[in-house]
Amino acid sequence: MAPAPATAKTEPAARPAVAAPAEWPGFRGPNRDSIIHGLRISTDWSASPPVQIWRRPIGPGWSSFAVHGDLLFTQEQRGDEELVSCYRVSTGEPVWRHRDPIRFWESNGGAGPRATPTLNNGRVYALGATGILNALDAATGAVLWSHNVASEGKVPTPTWGFSASPLLIDDVVIAAASGALAAYDRVTGKPLWLNPSRGGSYSSPHRVTIDGVEQVVFLGGPGVISVAPADGKLLWESAWDGGAIVQPGVTEDGDIVINAISMMGGVGTRRLHVAQGPGGWHVEERWTSRGLKPYFNDFVIHKGHAFGFDGSILASIDLADGTRKWKGGRYGNGQLVLLADQDVLLVISEEGELALVSATTDQFTELARFLVFNAKTWNHPVVIGDLLLVRNGEEMAAFRLSLAGASKTDTLEQK
Repeated sequence: MAPAPATAKTEPAARPAVAAPAEWPGFRGPNRDSIIHGLRISTDWSASPPVQIWRRPIGPGWSSFAVHGDLLFTQEQRGDEELVSCYRVSTGEPVWRHRDPIRFWESNGGAGPRATPTLNNGRVYALGATGILNALDAATGAVLWSHNVASEGKVPTPTWGFSASPLLIDDVVIAAASGALAAYDRVTGKPLWLNPSRGGSYSSPHRVTIDGVEQVVFLGGPGVISVAPADGKLLWESAWDGGAIVQPGVTEDGDIVINAISMMGGVGTRRLHVAQGPGGWHVEERWTSRGLKPYFNDFVIHKGHAFGFDGSILASIDLADGTRKWKGGRYGNGQLVLLADQDVLLVISEEGELALVSATTDQFTELARFLVFNAKTWNHPVVIGDLLLVRNGEEMAAFRLSLAGASKTDTLEQK
């Protein structure tokens, strides 16, 4: 086990109860797919707009939230210190802050950490922008173990900083240090395996089960690879030059949807069929499409279609053949989640506006808009029940969403 840096410090906190599982355990939700089930909200925001619960300043960073009970976890920069922070969901008040004496900055994204913390069994796992991987007590912020995945993997800090959110599979913590994958025992921090870098990547490792085999799919410079979580053994790979920032998608029948980027932006989307046979794993390219070209804005899969950003404009493609169904709405480099039961996308634009967009394939239809921030917003939103959590590099806020079918009296009571 590697000790925490001697200069790292944590502000003490009283110990609240923290139990598993978390409602929103980390990046893009329980399955890292930004898909929310069991929720239907009012889409008439002229009559029932989101109601602000609280708003407070936060330090720079592009981290999203992990949430359990009344605690939310995120990362931010405060001066010359990189923080893993815990706040109250109900009030926005700070609970504890872990500090490392690190400051990352680059001209495009500015200062601060990029990755989102991951919650698992009362612990928080967070990867900082220069490669510090911390395991912290979720209740108090106490350091349980810490590693520098950059120095251990002999990987230089990439241009935009380490951006991958840690992945937990059973007792294994998997961190992506640019194009390298490193695994640690979640309890002790003991190094388990390390795969050498295979080109740059800003994507996070992704848990997938194919033909009954659990595996870690990872997008990077050479395309996509899959490894066994227990020992890091390569299972299969498929080449596509470029790089990646977003997460892979999984179709209803188990195919993998990936993307590639260049320095100019998104290149396209590709569907792969992966199967295990007597001779090992076989990968077949079904199609490659330029109808959806994500850059660093994640897409969602819904009813045989993918919805996401083609550059700065929303688009939908048919997953049967990759043909574009529609394109519309300028949201910059925004992010989105899918309310699957309602066929609705909740989008937060790069300019800080919320929008509701129909997740249907006939045409682009914007249903509502609501201004939240007046600054650049790249962070993924979080929706838990009727609670919406959003942030950027300056502020974070919580809103109550009116549920579909709620009466005007119910809405007034929420306010």
